[in-house]
Amino acid sequence: MQELEDLIRTIPDYPKPGIMFRDITTLLADPKGLKKAIKHMAKPFEKEKIAAVAGIEARGFILGGAIADRLECGFIPIRKKGKLPWKTIGQEYTLEYGVDVIEVHEDAIAEGTRVLIVDDLIATGGTAEAAAKLVQRSGGKIVGATFIVDLPDLGGMKRLADLGVESHALVSFGGH
Repeated sequence: MQELEDLIRTIPDYPKPGIMFRDITTLLADPKGLKKAIKHMAKPFEKEKIAAVAGIEARGFILGGAIADRLECGFIPIRKKGKLPWKTIGQEYTLEYGVDVIEVHEDAIAEGTRVLIVDDLIATGGTAEAAAKLVQRSGGKIVGATFIVDLPDLGGMKRLADLGVESHALVSFGGH
C-alpha cells in the first residue's frame, strides 16, 4: 500500500510540538487513491454479511458511506454528543485532556445487527473502543473495524483486539 502511504501528508508539530499529524485529505482528493482505499478497507469484510457500517465522526462518515455502498448495506453515524436529532445512547471515553462522549440513535442498531466500524485513523483506540462498546450496548454484533492509518506505537489496534474486535488498517506509521 505504498502508493496510499505516499498520498498521506505528514504535518510535523501539529496540533502540538512532537506530533506528526497524518492528514488523509490529500488521499481523499486523489480519485484513484480514494477508490483504492475504499476497496481495500471493505475487502476483508466482503463475505461477512455486514448489515450496517458505523462511521465515526467525521472522516468515518466519508469513508463509511462509501464502504456501506460497496458492501450494499446501511450506514449508521456515530456522532459527538448533542449532534443527533433523535433519542440517543452515549458512551464516554477518555481523552488526553478529559472525557468526551459519542452517541448513536437508540433505534439505529437492532439486536444482532452485524456492524463494521469505520474511521480514518486509529491511534490510542479510545474513540474506536467507545464506538465498539456503543455498538455492543445497542445490541449489535461487531464484525470488525477498518481504518486507513494505524499508529501502532499508540496501541489502538491492540486495544480493539483485547475487546475481540478484528481490525484492519491499510498503512501504518511509527511514532506519534
